[in-house]
Amino acid sequence: MHLTWPTILTLFRIALLPVMVVVFYIPFRGANVTAALIFLLAAITDWLDGYIARRYNMWSAFGAFLDPVADKLMVAVTLFLLVQENPTPLLAVTSAVIVGREITISALREWMAEIGERTRVNVAALGKVKTVMQIVAIEVLLYQHDLEGLRLFHVGETLLVIAAAMTIWSAFEYLRAAWPVLRDRR
Repeated sequence: MHLTWPTILTLFRIALLPVMVVVFYIPFRGANVTAALIFLLAAITDWLDGYIARRYNMWSAFGAFLDPVADKLMVAVTLFLLVQENPTPLLAVTSAVIVGREITISALREWMAEIGERTRVNVAALGKVKTVMQIVAIEVLLYQHDLEGLRLFHVGETLLVIAAAMTIWSAFEYLRAAWPVLRDRR
């Protein structure tokens, strides 16, 4: 198998995951900032691998499979860390909604591809906006410092609630697009 640069970036993003988890738990001043920077680096590689793949036509089946897996792993594991550290009902519910949606839509896409209807549930613009909102919310929650009286944790929670609402909205859009096939398939 030949690895393309986008696939190497995706593998790098996956490799950053355990590094971020370890840094998150190491008791040193600035651990949260370092974990936030690692998450940001992962987010940048997510954008960069897609850009390079499209710009230079470096698409591969393995990369197309691996990229969404890497994205979902980074978001899910980071949300688990944040909920474990800040076990508020609001953070737990919004995180459960986000992770639950990712599992549901991934299963829907897999099933639709299996029956030859994958194009009905292609990634939509709303899904991309939702992803950006999740990344910003998670960055703010990881950072955990206040800025001149602004409680960033509360800002991060609010952004995560908005991301969860967008998550539900985009899930309904995907399900609406797939509904004719789901309803009629025997």
